[in-house]
Amino acid sequence: MSLTTLNAFKALHAHFRNLEQVHMKDMFARDPERATRYFLKVGNLSLDYSKNRIDDETLKLLRDLAQECALERKIEAMFSGEKINATEGRAVLHTALRKQTQEPVMVEGQDVMPKVREVLTRMADFSDAVRCGRWLGYTNQIITDVVNIGIGGSDLGALMVCKALKHYAHPRLNMYFVSNVDGIQIQSVLDKIHPETTLFIVASKTFSTQETLTNALSARAWFLAHAHDTRHIAKHFVALSTNKQAVQDFGIDTANMFEFWSWVGGRYSLWSAIGLSIMIYLGKENFQALLQGAFEMDIHFRSTPFEHNMPVILALLGIWYVNFFDAGSHLIAPYDQYLRYFPRFIQQLDMESNGKRTTLGGEVVDYDTGPIIWGDIGINSQHAFFQLLHQGTHLTPIDFIASLSKEGNLPGHHEILLSNVFAQAEAFMKGKGYHEVLNQMLEKGMSLERARALAPHRVFSGNRPSNMLLLDAITPKSIGSLVALYEHKIFVQGAIWDINSFDQWGVELGKELAKDILVQLREGSAQNPHDSSTQHLINLYKIYNKGVLHADQE
Repeated sequence: MSLTTLNAFKALHAHFRNLEQVHMKDMFARDPERATRYFLKVGNLSLDYSKNRIDDETLKLLRDLAQECALERKIEAMFSGEKINATEGRAVLHTALRKQTQEPVMVEGQDVMPKVREVLTRMADFSDAVRCGRWLGYTNQIITDVVNIGIGGSDLGALMVCKALKHYAHPRLNMYFVSNVDGIQIQSVLDKIHPETTLFIVASKTFSTQETLTNALSARAWFLAHAHDTRHIAKHFVALSTNKQAVQDFGIDTANMFEFWSWVGGRYSLWSAIGLSIMIYLGKENFQALLQGAFEMDIHFRSTPFEHNMPVILALLGIWYVNFFDAGSHLIAPYDQYLRYFPRFIQQLDMESNGKRTTLGGEVVDYDTGPIIWGDIGINSQHAFFQLLHQGTHLTPIDFIASLSKEGNLPGHHEILLSNVFAQAEAFMKGKGYHEVLNQMLEKGMSLERARALAPHRVFSGNRPSNMLLLDAITPKSIGSLVALYEHKIFVQGAIWDINSFDQWGVELGKELAKDILVQLREGSAQNPHDSSTQHLINLYKIYNKGVLHADQE
Protein backbone atom coordinates (compact mmCIF):
# COMPACT_ATOMS: atom_id res chain seq x y z
CA MET A 1 0.00 0.00 0.00
CA SER A 2 1.16 3.53 -0.76
CA LEU A 3 1.91 5.75 2.22
CA THR A 4 -0.92 8.09 1.24
CA THR A 5 -3.49 5.27 1.46
CA LEU A 6 -2.68 4.36 5.07
CA ASN A 7 -5.34 5.12 7.65
CA ALA A 8 -2.95 7.13 9.82
CA PHE A 9 -1.85 9.23 6.85
CA LYS A 10 -5.45 10.04 5.98
CA ALA A 11 -6.16 10.93 9.60
CA LEU A 12 -3.11 13.20 9.63
CA HIS A 13 -4.32 14.92 6.49
CA ALA A 14 -7.69 15.69 8.08
CA HIS A 15 -5.95 16.84 11.26
CA PHE A 16 -3.63 19.08 9.23
CA ARG A 17 -6.60 20.94 7.73
CA ASN A 18 -7.78 21.74 11.26
CA LEU A 19 -4.34 22.80 12.50
CA GLU A 20 -2.71 24.57 9.57
CA GLN A 21 -4.06 28.01 10.50
CA VAL A 22 -3.37 27.72 14.24
CA HIS A 23 -0.52 29.94 15.43
CA MET A 24 2.12 28.56 17.78
CA LYS A 25 2.00 31.61 20.03
CA ASP A 26 -1.65 30.76 20.75
CA MET A 27 -0.63 27.17 21.52
CA PHE A 28 1.87 28.45 24.08
CA ALA A 29 -0.72 30.80 25.57
CA ARG A 30 -3.20 27.93 26.04
CA ASP A 31 -0.65 25.45 27.41
CA PRO A 32 1.75 26.79 30.08
CA GLU A 33 3.41 23.35 30.35
CA ARG A 34 4.10 23.02 26.64
CA ALA A 35 7.84 23.73 26.90
CA THR A 36 8.41 21.04 29.53
CA ARG A 37 6.11 18.45 27.95
CA TYR A 38 7.75 18.76 24.55
CA PHE A 39 11.28 18.34 25.88
CA LEU A 40 13.67 15.38 26.01
CA LYS A 41 17.14 14.74 27.38
CA VAL A 42 19.26 11.77 26.33
CA GLY A 43 22.69 11.64 27.94
CA ASN A 44 24.31 15.01 27.37
CA LEU A 45 21.95 16.02 24.56
CA SER A 46 18.68 17.94 25.08
CA LEU A 47 15.87 18.58 22.62
CA ASP A 48 13.22 21.29 22.92
CA TYR A 49 10.63 20.58 20.22
CA SER A 50 7.89 22.78 21.64
CA LYS A 51 8.26 25.39 18.86
CA ASN A 52 6.64 23.15 16.28
CA ARG A 53 3.18 23.38 14.72
CA ILE A 54 1.92 20.39 16.61
CA ASP A 55 -0.31 19.40 19.50
CA ASP A 56 -0.81 16.14 21.37
CA GLU A 57 -3.14 14.85 18.66
CA THR A 58 -0.51 15.52 15.99
CA LEU A 59 2.07 13.50 17.86
CA LYS A 60 -0.36 10.66 18.48
CA LEU A 61 -1.29 10.44 14.81
CA LEU A 62 2.36 10.58 13.74
CA ARG A 63 3.12 7.70 16.10
CA ASP A 64 0.16 5.83 14.63
CA LEU A 65 1.71 6.34 11.21
CA ALA A 66 5.01 4.92 12.44
CA GLN A 67 3.22 1.89 13.87
CA GLU A 68 1.26 1.34 10.66
CA CYS A 69 4.55 1.45 8.74
CA ALA A 70 5.94 -1.28 11.06
CA LEU A 71 8.73 1.00 12.25
CA GLU A 72 9.49 -1.05 15.37
CA ARG A 73 10.07 -4.16 13.30
CA LYS A 74 12.24 -2.26 10.82
CA ILE A 75 14.41 -0.86 13.61
CA GLU A 76 14.98 -4.35 14.98
CA ALA A 77 15.76 -5.65 11.49
CA MET A 78 18.57 -3.10 11.11
CA PHE A 79 20.14 -3.82 14.49
CA SER A 80 19.83 -7.57 13.94
CA GLY A 81 21.84 -7.57 10.73
CA GLU A 82 19.04 -8.33 8.26
CA LYS A 83 19.82 -7.29 4.68
CA ILE A 84 17.66 -4.18 4.73
CA ASN A 85 19.74 -2.65 1.92
CA ALA A 86 17.72 -4.75 -0.50
CA THR A 87 18.99 -3.31 -3.80
CA GLU A 88 22.58 -4.25 -2.90
CA GLY A 89 21.77 -7.31 -0.79
CA ARG A 90 23.57 -5.97 2.27
CA ALA A 91 23.06 -5.63 5.99
CA VAL A 92 23.32 -2.13 7.49
CA LEU A 93 25.42 -2.36 10.63
CA HIS A 94 27.20 0.89 11.37
CA THR A 95 25.71 0.40 14.85
CA ALA A 96 27.92 -2.68 15.31
CA LEU A 97 31.01 -0.50 14.88
CA ARG A 98 30.30 1.30 18.17
CA LYS A 99 28.72 -1.55 20.10
CA GLN A 100 30.09 -1.62 23.65
CA THR A 101 28.66 -4.91 24.90
CA GLN A 102 29.67 -8.51 24.25
CA GLU A 103 26.54 -9.80 22.50
CA PRO A 104 27.23 -11.11 18.99
CA VAL A 105 25.98 -9.42 15.81
CA MET A 106 25.36 -12.04 13.15
CA VAL A 107 25.71 -11.54 9.39
CA GLU A 108 25.31 -14.62 7.21
CA GLY A 109 25.85 -16.88 10.20
CA GLN A 110 29.01 -15.17 11.44
CA ASP A 111 29.54 -12.85 14.39
CA VAL A 112 31.09 -9.67 12.98
CA MET A 113 32.13 -8.26 16.34
CA PRO A 114 35.53 -10.03 16.66
CA LYS A 115 36.67 -8.46 13.36
CA VAL A 116 35.32 -5.05 14.42
CA ARG A 117 37.31 -5.22 17.66
CA GLU A 118 40.41 -6.47 15.86
CA VAL A 119 40.43 -3.51 13.48
CA LEU A 120 39.82 -1.06 16.32
CA THR A 121 42.77 -2.56 18.22
CA ARG A 122 45.03 -2.23 15.17
CA MET A 123 43.87 1.36 14.67
CA ALA A 124 44.62 2.13 18.32
CA ASP A 125 48.11 0.62 18.12
CA PHE A 126 48.90 2.53 14.94
CA SER A 127 47.53 5.85 16.19
CA ASP A 128 49.50 5.46 19.42
CA ALA A 129 52.68 4.89 17.42
CA VAL A 130 52.11 8.07 15.38
CA ARG A 131 51.08 10.19 18.36
CA CYS A 132 53.93 9.19 20.67
CA GLY A 133 56.59 9.38 17.95
CA ARG A 134 57.37 5.67 17.54
CA TRP A 135 56.26 5.76 13.91
CA LEU A 136 59.07 7.45 11.99
CA GLY A 137 59.37 8.60 8.42
CA TYR A 138 62.03 7.52 5.95
CA THR A 139 64.56 9.96 7.44
CA ASN A 140 63.70 8.83 10.99
CA GLN A 141 61.73 11.98 11.79
CA ILE A 142 58.42 11.94 13.68
CA ILE A 143 55.13 12.63 11.92
CA THR A 144 53.83 16.20 12.22
CA ASP A 145 51.26 16.31 9.40
CA VAL A 146 48.50 13.87 8.46
CA VAL A 147 46.65 14.12 5.13
CA ASN A 148 43.40 12.19 4.67
CA ILE A 149 42.67 11.60 0.97
CA GLY A 150 39.10 10.48 0.31
CA ILE A 151 35.76 11.76 -0.91
CA GLY A 152 32.16 11.71 0.26
CA GLY A 153 31.76 9.36 3.19
CA SER A 154 35.52 8.78 3.26
CA ASP A 155 36.05 12.49 3.89
CA LEU A 156 33.13 14.44 5.34
CA GLY A 157 32.51 12.50 8.54
CA ALA A 158 36.13 12.44 9.66
CA LEU A 159 36.59 16.06 8.58
CA MET A 160 33.57 17.19 10.58
CA VAL A 161 34.59 15.33 13.75
CA CYS A 162 38.21 16.51 13.62
CA LYS A 163 37.10 20.13 13.21
CA ALA A 164 34.41 19.83 15.88
CA LEU A 165 36.85 18.37 18.42
CA LYS A 166 39.98 20.26 17.43
CA HIS A 167 40.47 21.38 21.04
CA TYR A 168 41.17 17.69 21.89
CA ALA A 169 43.81 17.29 19.17
CA HIS A 170 47.43 16.30 19.67
CA PRO A 171 49.41 19.59 19.81
CA ARG A 172 52.09 18.33 17.42
CA LEU A 173 49.78 17.14 14.66
CA ASN A 174 48.29 19.11 11.80
CA MET A 175 45.34 17.42 10.06
CA TYR A 176 44.43 18.05 6.41
CA PHE A 177 41.62 16.65 4.28
CA VAL A 178 41.77 16.39 0.49
CA SER A 179 38.69 15.41 -1.49
CA ASN A 180 38.39 17.68 -4.52
CA VAL A 181 39.96 16.32 -7.71
CA ASP A 182 40.67 19.93 -8.64
CA GLY A 183 44.45 19.89 -8.22
CA ILE A 184 44.40 23.27 -6.50
CA GLN A 185 43.24 21.67 -3.24
CA ILE A 186 45.94 19.01 -2.94
CA GLN A 187 48.62 21.38 -4.19
CA SER A 188 47.72 23.89 -1.48
CA VAL A 189 48.22 21.13 1.10
CA LEU A 190 51.47 19.88 -0.43
CA ASP A 191 52.82 23.42 -0.29
CA LYS A 192 52.43 23.40 3.52
CA ILE A 193 53.91 20.01 4.40
CA HIS A 194 57.22 18.14 4.20
CA PRO A 195 57.65 14.61 2.81
CA GLU A 196 59.89 13.51 5.68
CA THR A 197 57.21 14.24 8.32
CA THR A 198 53.89 13.59 6.53
CA LEU A 199 51.58 10.60 6.73
CA PHE A 200 49.00 10.12 3.96
CA ILE A 201 45.82 8.16 4.66
CA VAL A 202 44.20 6.94 1.43
CA ALA A 203 40.55 6.14 2.13
CA SER A 204 38.79 4.13 -0.57
CA LYS A 205 36.94 0.87 -0.03
CA THR A 206 37.67 -0.41 -3.55
CA PHE A 207 40.88 1.58 -3.99
CA SER A 208 39.55 2.57 -7.39
CA THR A 209 37.52 5.74 -6.73
CA GLN A 210 38.68 8.11 -9.48
CA GLU A 211 38.90 11.30 -7.45
CA THR A 212 40.64 9.65 -4.50
CA LEU A 213 43.12 7.69 -6.60
CA THR A 214 43.96 10.75 -8.72
CA ASN A 215 44.81 12.73 -5.59
CA ALA A 216 46.64 9.79 -4.02
CA LEU A 217 48.78 9.30 -7.13
CA SER A 218 49.60 13.02 -7.17
CA ALA A 219 50.64 12.80 -3.51
CA ARG A 220 52.72 9.70 -4.33
CA ALA A 221 54.48 11.47 -7.21
CA TRP A 222 55.23 14.50 -5.01
CA PHE A 223 56.58 12.24 -2.28
CA LEU A 224 58.81 10.23 -4.61
CA ALA A 225 60.19 13.42 -6.14
CA HIS A 226 61.79 13.95 -2.73
CA ALA A 227 62.23 10.43 -1.36
CA HIS A 228 63.24 8.83 -4.73
CA ASP A 229 62.86 5.26 -3.48
CA THR A 230 59.44 3.51 -3.71
CA ARG A 231 60.32 1.48 -0.62
CA HIS A 232 59.84 4.65 1.43
CA ILE A 233 56.13 4.79 0.49
CA ALA A 234 55.41 2.20 3.17
CA LYS A 235 56.54 4.66 5.85
CA HIS A 236 54.30 7.48 4.68
CA PHE A 237 51.14 5.96 3.17
CA VAL A 238 48.46 3.80 4.78
CA ALA A 239 45.21 2.57 3.26
CA LEU A 240 41.63 2.27 4.44
CA SER A 241 40.37 -0.29 1.97
CA THR A 242 39.36 -3.86 1.21
CA ASN A 243 41.32 -4.21 -2.07
CA LYS A 244 44.56 -5.77 -0.89
CA GLN A 245 46.08 -6.17 -4.35
CA ALA A 246 45.49 -2.57 -5.41
CA VAL A 247 46.89 -1.31 -2.11
CA GLN A 248 49.99 -3.45 -2.58
CA ASP A 249 50.44 -2.29 -6.18
CA PHE A 250 50.36 1.32 -4.96
CA GLY A 251 53.30 0.53 -2.70
CA ILE A 252 51.52 0.53 0.64
CA ASP A 253 52.46 -2.22 3.07
CA THR A 254 49.30 -4.31 3.47
CA ALA A 255 50.13 -4.61 7.18
CA ASN A 256 49.05 -0.95 7.22
CA MET A 257 45.78 -1.55 5.40
CA PHE A 258 42.79 -1.12 7.70
CA GLU A 259 39.69 -3.00 6.65
CA PHE A 260 36.00 -2.23 6.74
CA TRP A 261 33.08 -4.16 5.33
CA SER A 262 30.29 -4.11 2.76
CA TRP A 263 27.72 -3.59 5.52
CA VAL A 264 29.29 -0.21 6.33
CA GLY A 265 27.91 2.51 4.07
CA GLY A 266 30.34 5.30 3.24
CA ARG A 267 28.34 8.10 4.83
CA TYR A 268 27.89 5.96 7.97
CA SER A 269 31.54 4.95 8.19
CA LEU A 270 33.31 7.44 10.47
CA TRP A 271 33.03 4.83 13.27
CA SER A 272 35.07 2.34 11.22
CA ALA A 273 38.62 2.35 9.86
CA ILE A 274 37.55 5.49 7.98
CA GLY A 275 37.88 7.14 11.39
CA LEU A 276 41.63 6.45 11.56
CA SER A 277 42.37 10.13 10.99
CA ILE A 278 40.06 10.95 13.93
CA MET A 279 41.84 8.46 16.19
CA ILE A 280 45.30 9.71 15.24
CA TYR A 281 44.30 13.35 15.70
CA LEU A 282 42.25 13.00 18.90
CA GLY A 283 43.66 9.82 20.47
CA LYS A 284 42.13 6.41 21.08
CA GLU A 285 40.46 7.44 24.37
CA ASN A 286 38.56 10.25 22.67
CA PHE A 287 37.67 8.01 19.74
CA GLN A 288 36.30 5.51 22.25
CA ALA A 289 34.24 8.29 23.87
CA LEU A 290 32.86 9.14 20.41
CA LEU A 291 31.78 5.51 19.98
CA GLN A 292 30.30 5.48 23.49
CA GLY A 293 28.15 8.52 22.80
CA ALA A 294 26.80 6.94 19.62
CA PHE A 295 26.21 3.61 21.38
CA GLU A 296 24.15 5.30 24.09
CA MET A 297 21.99 6.92 21.41
CA ASP A 298 21.66 3.49 19.74
CA ILE A 299 20.34 1.98 22.98
CA HIS A 300 17.91 4.86 23.43
CA PHE A 301 16.66 4.55 19.84
CA ARG A 302 16.26 0.78 19.93
CA SER A 303 14.56 0.48 23.31
CA THR A 304 12.62 3.69 24.03
CA PRO A 305 8.89 4.01 23.29
CA PHE A 306 8.19 6.30 20.36
CA GLU A 307 6.61 9.04 22.49
CA HIS A 308 9.95 9.56 24.27
CA ASN A 309 12.31 8.52 21.46
CA MET A 310 14.43 11.46 20.29
CA PRO A 311 15.34 10.22 16.78
CA VAL A 312 11.77 9.05 16.16
CA ILE A 313 10.28 12.37 17.27
CA LEU A 314 12.66 14.38 15.06
CA ALA A 315 11.90 12.09 12.12
CA LEU A 316 8.14 12.31 12.56
CA LEU A 317 8.28 16.09 12.79
CA GLY A 318 10.16 16.09 9.50
CA ILE A 319 7.50 13.85 7.94
CA TRP A 320 4.84 16.27 9.20
CA TYR A 321 6.41 19.24 7.43
CA VAL A 322 7.51 17.50 4.22
CA ASN A 323 4.30 15.60 3.54
CA PHE A 324 1.67 17.99 4.89
CA PHE A 325 3.14 21.52 4.87
CA ASP A 326 5.05 20.93 1.60
CA ALA A 327 8.31 22.04 3.22
CA GLY A 328 10.89 21.19 0.59
CA SER A 329 13.97 22.07 2.61
CA HIS A 330 15.33 21.85 6.14
CA LEU A 331 17.94 24.11 7.70
CA ILE A 332 20.76 23.03 10.04
CA ALA A 333 21.99 26.07 12.00
CA PRO A 334 24.74 25.36 14.56
CA TYR A 335 25.62 28.25 16.87
CA ASP A 336 29.13 27.01 17.53
CA GLN A 337 32.24 27.60 15.45
CA TYR A 338 33.44 24.06 16.14
CA LEU A 339 30.33 22.72 14.36
CA ARG A 340 30.82 24.71 11.15
CA TYR A 341 31.18 21.54 9.04
CA PHE A 342 28.19 19.80 10.60
CA PRO A 343 25.60 21.10 8.06
CA ARG A 344 27.74 19.80 5.17
CA PHE A 345 28.04 16.41 6.84
CA ILE A 346 24.27 16.17 7.41
CA GLN A 347 23.65 17.25 3.81
CA GLN A 348 25.38 14.15 2.54
CA LEU A 349 24.05 11.88 5.25
CA ASP A 350 20.43 12.88 4.63
CA MET A 351 20.21 13.68 0.92
CA GLU A 352 22.30 10.73 -0.28
CA SER A 353 20.20 8.48 1.97
CA ASN A 354 16.67 9.73 1.34
CA GLY A 355 16.97 11.45 -2.02
CA LYS A 356 14.92 8.66 -3.61
CA ARG A 357 11.64 8.43 -5.54
CA THR A 358 11.28 4.65 -5.80
CA THR A 359 9.80 2.49 -3.07
CA LEU A 360 11.34 -0.76 -1.90
CA GLY A 361 8.78 -2.49 -4.11
CA GLY A 362 9.99 -0.62 -7.21
CA GLU A 363 7.07 1.80 -7.52
CA VAL A 364 7.44 5.55 -8.06
CA VAL A 365 6.20 7.39 -4.98
CA ASP A 366 3.16 9.68 -5.09
CA TYR A 367 4.40 11.77 -2.16
CA ASP A 368 7.48 13.83 -1.32
CA THR A 369 10.50 12.21 0.29
CA GLY A 370 13.78 13.66 1.59
CA PRO A 371 14.00 17.46 1.82
CA ILE A 372 16.90 19.58 0.65
CA ILE A 373 19.27 19.98 3.61
CA TRP A 374 21.26 23.17 3.87
CA GLY A 375 22.78 25.42 6.49
CA ASP A 376 25.68 27.30 7.95
CA ILE A 377 26.87 28.81 11.21
CA GLY A 378 23.74 30.41 12.67
CA ILE A 379 25.24 33.63 13.99
CA ASN A 380 26.55 34.48 10.49
CA SER A 381 23.38 33.30 8.80
CA GLN A 382 21.30 35.82 10.75
CA HIS A 383 22.97 38.47 8.61
CA ALA A 384 22.50 36.52 5.40
CA PHE A 385 19.68 34.14 4.51
CA PHE A 386 17.60 34.38 7.71
CA GLN A 387 15.78 37.26 6.01
CA LEU A 388 14.10 34.77 3.67
CA LEU A 389 13.28 32.44 6.54
CA HIS A 390 11.59 35.21 8.53
CA GLN A 391 9.68 37.05 5.81
CA GLY A 392 9.90 34.93 2.66
CA THR A 393 7.22 32.71 1.17
CA HIS A 394 8.84 29.34 1.94
CA LEU A 395 8.29 27.33 5.10
CA THR A 396 11.65 25.93 6.19
CA PRO A 397 11.90 24.04 9.51
CA ILE A 398 15.12 24.72 11.39
CA ASP A 399 17.35 22.70 13.69
CA PHE A 400 19.19 25.10 15.99
CA ILE A 401 22.23 23.47 17.62
CA ALA A 402 24.24 25.00 20.46
CA SER A 403 26.39 24.14 23.45
CA LEU A 404 25.48 25.14 26.99
CA SER A 405 29.07 25.16 28.20
CA LYS A 406 30.95 28.45 27.98
CA GLU A 407 34.26 26.86 28.92
CA GLY A 408 37.04 27.91 26.56
CA ASN A 409 35.16 30.89 25.15
CA LEU A 410 36.19 34.51 25.66
CA PRO A 411 34.42 36.45 28.46
CA GLY A 412 30.97 37.59 27.39
CA HIS A 413 31.00 35.92 23.98
CA HIS A 414 29.02 32.79 24.81
CA GLU A 415 26.15 34.72 26.39
CA ILE A 416 25.83 36.80 23.22
CA LEU A 417 25.88 33.63 21.13
CA LEU A 418 23.15 31.90 23.15
CA SER A 419 21.03 35.05 23.43
CA ASN A 420 20.93 35.13 19.64
CA VAL A 421 20.04 31.46 19.11
CA PHE A 422 17.28 31.60 21.75
CA ALA A 423 15.99 34.90 20.33
CA GLN A 424 15.91 33.60 16.76
CA ALA A 425 13.88 30.55 17.77
CA GLU A 426 11.46 32.80 19.66
CA ALA A 427 11.20 35.26 16.76
CA PHE A 428 10.49 32.51 14.24
CA MET A 429 7.76 31.20 16.52
CA LYS A 430 6.10 34.46 17.62
CA GLY A 431 6.56 36.80 14.70
CA LYS A 432 5.28 40.36 14.96
CA GLY A 433 1.81 41.42 13.80
CA TYR A 434 0.71 44.54 11.91
CA HIS A 435 -0.83 46.36 14.87
CA GLU A 436 2.16 45.61 17.11
CA VAL A 437 4.49 47.05 14.48
CA LEU A 438 2.24 50.07 13.91
CA ASN A 439 1.97 50.92 17.61
CA GLN A 440 5.72 50.65 18.12
CA MET A 441 6.37 53.14 15.34
CA LEU A 442 3.73 55.54 16.62
CA GLU A 443 5.23 55.36 20.12
CA LYS A 444 8.54 56.48 18.63
CA GLY A 445 6.89 59.60 17.21
CA MET A 446 6.38 58.52 13.61
CA SER A 447 3.40 60.01 11.82
CA LEU A 448 0.37 57.79 11.33
CA GLU A 449 0.62 58.07 7.55
CA ARG A 450 4.28 57.08 7.50
CA ALA A 451 3.74 54.29 10.04
CA ARG A 452 0.92 52.79 7.97
CA ALA A 453 3.12 52.86 4.86
CA LEU A 454 6.04 51.11 6.59
CA ALA A 455 4.16 48.65 8.81
CA PRO A 456 3.54 45.95 6.16
CA HIS A 457 7.30 45.77 5.49
CA ARG A 458 8.06 45.17 9.16
CA VAL A 459 5.49 42.47 9.81
CA PHE A 460 6.75 38.94 10.65
CA SER A 461 4.18 36.21 10.25
CA GLY A 462 5.94 33.93 12.73
CA ASN A 463 4.59 30.39 13.10
CA ARG A 464 7.89 29.15 11.63
CA PRO A 465 8.89 25.83 13.27
CA SER A 466 12.22 24.97 14.85
CA ASN A 467 13.91 22.42 17.09
CA MET A 468 16.48 23.42 19.70
CA LEU A 469 19.25 20.85 20.22
CA LEU A 470 21.52 21.66 23.15
CA LEU A 471 24.74 19.81 23.92
CA ASP A 472 25.97 20.08 27.49
CA ALA A 473 29.38 20.71 25.93
CA ILE A 474 31.23 19.93 22.69
CA THR A 475 32.88 16.66 23.69
CA PRO A 476 33.69 13.42 21.84
CA LYS A 477 30.78 11.73 23.58
CA SER A 478 28.25 14.45 22.76
CA ILE A 479 29.35 14.57 19.11
CA GLY A 480 28.94 10.79 18.92
CA SER A 481 25.40 11.07 20.26
CA LEU A 482 24.55 13.95 17.94
CA VAL A 483 25.70 12.12 14.80
CA ALA A 484 23.90 8.90 15.80
CA LEU A 485 20.74 10.94 16.46
CA TYR A 486 20.69 12.18 12.87
CA GLU A 487 21.60 8.76 11.47
CA HIS A 488 18.57 7.24 13.17
CA LYS A 489 16.28 10.14 12.29
CA ILE A 490 17.15 9.65 8.61
CA PHE A 491 16.58 5.88 8.88
CA VAL A 492 13.12 6.40 10.42
CA GLN A 493 12.08 8.78 7.65
CA GLY A 494 13.27 6.35 4.98
CA ALA A 495 11.36 3.53 6.69
CA ILE A 496 8.13 5.53 6.67
CA TRP A 497 8.61 6.70 3.09
CA ASP A 498 9.28 3.03 2.15
CA ILE A 499 12.57 3.83 0.41
CA ASN A 500 16.06 2.37 0.72
CA SER A 501 18.15 4.85 2.73
CA PHE A 502 21.35 2.86 2.20
CA ASP A 503 22.03 2.74 -1.53
CA GLN A 504 23.09 5.66 -3.76
CA TRP A 505 22.56 4.73 -7.38
CA GLY A 506 21.99 8.39 -8.19
CA VAL A 507 25.72 9.11 -8.07
CA GLU A 508 26.56 6.53 -10.73
CA LEU A 509 25.14 7.95 -13.98
CA GLY A 510 27.33 11.06 -13.92
CA LYS A 511 30.38 8.91 -13.23
CA GLU A 512 29.62 6.68 -16.22
CA LEU A 513 29.23 9.62 -18.60
CA ALA A 514 32.34 11.33 -17.23
CA LYS A 515 34.54 8.38 -18.24
CA ASP A 516 33.65 8.78 -21.91
CA ILE A 517 33.90 12.57 -21.79
CA LEU A 518 37.33 12.30 -20.19
CA VAL A 519 38.56 10.30 -23.18
CA GLN A 520 37.35 13.06 -25.49
CA LEU A 521 38.85 15.86 -23.41
CA ARG A 522 42.20 14.08 -23.75
CA GLU A 523 41.92 14.10 -27.54
CA GLY A 524 40.38 10.66 -27.88
CA SER A 525 37.26 9.77 -29.83
CA ALA A 526 33.81 9.35 -28.34
CA GLN A 527 32.63 5.84 -27.58
CA ASN A 528 29.06 7.08 -27.17
CA PRO A 529 27.28 10.05 -28.75
CA HIS A 530 26.43 13.08 -26.63
CA ASP A 531 23.73 15.68 -26.95
CA SER A 532 24.68 18.79 -28.95
CA SER A 533 25.16 20.94 -25.86
CA THR A 534 27.58 18.51 -24.20
CA GLN A 535 29.51 18.02 -27.43
CA HIS A 536 29.74 21.78 -27.90
CA LEU A 537 31.18 22.19 -24.40
CA ILE A 538 33.75 19.45 -25.05
CA ASN A 539 34.80 21.14 -28.28
CA LEU A 540 35.16 24.51 -26.53
CA TYR A 541 37.57 22.99 -24.02
CA LYS A 542 39.62 21.27 -26.72
CA ILE A 543 39.86 24.43 -28.87
CA TYR A 544 40.88 26.60 -25.93
CA ASN A 545 43.54 24.12 -24.72
CA LYS A 546 44.67 22.90 -28.13
CA GLY A 547 48.33 23.83 -27.72
CA VAL A 548 48.46 22.55 -24.15
CA LEU A 549 46.87 19.23 -25.08
CA HIS A 550 49.38 18.65 -27.88
CA ALA A 551 52.25 19.48 -25.54
CA ASP A 552 50.92 17.00 -22.97
CA GLN A 553 50.75 14.26 -25.61
CA GLU A 554 54.31 14.92 -26.75
